[in-house]
Amino acid sequence: MAETVAVRCPECRREHRYTAPVYPCVCGAPVAPGLDPGGTATPVARRVWQDDWVTVQCVSCGRGADWPRPEVGCACGVVLRVPLVEPGGAAPRDATTGREPVTTPRAVAARPPFQSVTIRTALDAVTATALYLRWLGYRKVRRADQRPPSGIGLAARGVVAQVDPGLHPATLRDVECLWLTAMTESAQCLYFSLAGYAADARARADALGIPLFVLDLTGTPRPVNSPADTLVTTGATDRTP
Repeated sequence: MAETVAVRCPECRREHRYTAPVYPCVCGAPVAPGLDPGGTATPVARRVWQDDWVTVQCVSCGRGADWPRPEVGCACGVVLRVPLVEPGGAAPRDATTGREPVTTPRAVAARPPFQSVTIRTALDAVTATALYLRWLGYRKVRRADQRPPSGIGLAARGVVAQVDPGLHPATLRDVECLWLTAMTESAQCLYFSLAGYAADARARADALGIPLFVLDLTGTPRPVNSPADTLVTTGATDRTP
């Protein structure tokens, strides 16, 4: 299971339970930042792009990748950076067990072929996406609590997904808004678009590690970047029924 720590706001003294997000390495193994249960959360006073990232090393293949730095929003309005094991970094650990490094990637059970539904309406696009999320291994897929600026939001345990059945490619703002929503919920995010993505939107998704999919009219989502390819290979890391 992913690591969970208590995070206390230094401004109002509220305590929050924070669970480290799990990200897929390109080798297929899950990775997560190492949280420091004895550390002190620090308020975010000013946004600096470089400070919003942390390098996490995969214990299976040794690759290092930059992922969003863990943060949690407090009800008093303060955004807190969750303390990590090492200043400015994260200790390598197995994201599934939280223990010392393992030497083999996580085995993934074979999935049956995806059964698509033809897309004729926006509702069909939502249905196809919900079925695809279940095929990936996410359970109890539902409408998201927060409505996205465009399209329809779906959610399951550990993930939020945006379905854009519009006629125009998804924009940079669409991708960034989805990422910010996922950050506030400590969840992974996925984007499904019927019309594809603007070039800057796709570049930002690649930088943030957001899986992008294009829906065709047969209802079969097609991965269009590396994070999406990895997710299709590994499936969801949380398969709780």
